[in-house]
Amino acid sequence: MKANIHPEYHMIKVVMTNGTEYMTKSTWGSEGDTMNLEIDPTSHPAWTGGNQQMLDRGGRLSKFKKRFEGLNL
Repeated sequence: MKANIHPEYHMIKVVMTNGTEYMTKSTWGSEGDTMNLEIDPTSHPAWTGGNQQMLDRGGRLSKFKKRFEGLNL
């Protein structure tokens, strides 16, 4: 393995959106830095099953539905 090519691996504090904090090792920032998350598993719809709506921008959704309306999948 080549020497001096890998980033420094150190401890940082991660603060989630609800205020929960934990320590982890990372290559982000410097030793002792704090990473404040804007999106995390407690707030993101992908993990929480939040309500999502499909927006019809420029009629693309309408065109798609019209094109494939005869298919029964």
